[in-house]
Amino acid sequence: MKKKEIGRILLFIAVLLFLMWLSRNFFHVKPGEIRDWIVSFGVWAPIVFMVAYTVRPLILFPASVLSLAAGLAFGAVEGFIYIFIGALGGATVAYYAASFLGAKLLKRPSPRMAKIREKMEEKGFFYVLLLRLVPFLNFDLISYLAGMGKVRYVPFILATAIGILPGTFGYVFLGSSLVGEDRTNLYFAIAFFLVMIIVPIIFKKKMKAWLGLSDKEDK
Repeated sequence: MKKKEIGRILLFIAVLLFLMWLSRNFFHVKPGEIRDWIVSFGVWAPIVFMVAYTVRPLILFPASVLSLAAGLAFGAVEGFIYIFIGALGGATVAYYAASFLGAKLLKRPSPRMAKIREKMEEKGFFYVLLLRLVPFLNFDLISYLAGMGKVRYVPFILATAIGILPGTFGYVFLGSSLVGEDRTNLYFAIAFFLVMIIVPIIFKKKMKAWLGLSDKEDK
């Protein structure tokens, strides 16, 4: 691994440890208190959350923030369900928005972007699935590229539904464990995220070649 990649991993660990220290020493917040605030919408709280997650791509609000909030507010199981539904809704919104605007936005795509679009059109399902499995890739950017790349909706949404499972689990589990008393869950969540980060780094060259991003293909 390069120093830059190791630095990113160490930075991620530092941020997680800082959040853990912050939650312990300053924000003495219980899951029930956060839940009370969100469920102040009553029986509509889950629906309000899922609608917010669905329209989120239009205002470019980070998906990770809402995902962590769901874990904090609803717990791991309910939060996972609400995030999953909202994420599929948000992916759909971004996909169709891009499909309508894509022709205007990409009149003169760069050579690399043209390659990505070409591969995405050829292998839509597997291409989207692989991108979804890569952690910390911008969720909405993938949806926009799929819409602009004319990937059919059904393969796109199926690949999204499968590909977001690990990340959704990781975020909601991390969120639910940040304020929990059992620190074992938090350590497990951190370890899970580290695996998700390190595996793509190890296979980075192969993934870049398959995605059409290798330097050799650019020459």
